[in-house]
Amino acid sequence: MATYIVEDRKKITTQRIKAMKSEGQKISMITSYDYSMARLVDEAGVDIILVGDSAANVMAGYTTTLPITLDEMVYHASCVVRGTSRALVVCDMPFGSYQAGREDGVRSALEIMKRSGCDAVKLEGGAEIADTIRGIVNAGIPVMGHLGLTPQSVNQFGGYGLRAREEAEAEKLVSDARLLEQLGCFAIVLEKIPAALTSRVCSELHIPLIGIGAGAADGQVLVLQDMLGMNVGFKPKFVRHYADLHAVITDAVGQYVSDVKSADYPRIEESY
Repeated sequence: MATYIVEDRKKITTQRIKAMKSEGQKISMITSYDYSMARLVDEAGVDIILVGDSAANVMAGYTTTLPITLDEMVYHASCVVRGTSRALVVCDMPFGSYQAGREDGVRSALEIMKRSGCDAVKLEGGAEIADTIRGIVNAGIPVMGHLGLTPQSVNQFGGYGLRAREEAEAEKLVSDARLLEQLGCFAIVLEKIPAALTSRVCSELHIPLIGIGAGAADGQVLVLQDMLGMNVGFKPKFVRHYADLHAVITDAVGQYVSDVKSADYPRIEESY
């Protein structure tokens, strides 16, 4: 068995994730959207699987995360849950499922948890959605926060650029992070902000901060298809390619097509 595969197969909980920070253990988090990939990711020892609304991009081909629906997120989360035995499974609450207010947000979170069987939900935003987060936590649902670049607000931001570069926005982010901790969030994702700001927030909060394009944090998250090199031409600064599956998959399928066309497949030993 490969050395990177963990021996401890005990189910990861939100309490374990919080304890990892106090113990000085880094937290690994990766996205998955289907049963087969979730099984592989889980077996490799990742701590948290995020069923991200990035499924709108990498699974459905949309240019933003906005179009994906609650039903579609439940579907993807259900598939991932069935393929996972160890990792904590967190499901993104999609755009439109909680922005209208506390009642809608609590109802949506309850539906995600009941129908998918996931372990927690993730919401984007700070003080603006404080009442909604409070309601979800009070309903007994673990919440992961998300600050910095929040892709569901892409139209408001005007793009996917670095956030919190100016002092006012940086101070708001710090204030929002403290608030999310007070509201009961068990962890927060910090996306595409200056590394120095990430270090500051990590030092001031007791709950873990998971970075993406935000420098060193208590943990890191990447989109699975990005780190596996499946999206040709998409290589932001923070993405490290751990494989070139675009080449592997296209070469394999191309060889299959060639073998079928040449009648090399199937051979006698591959037939009944």
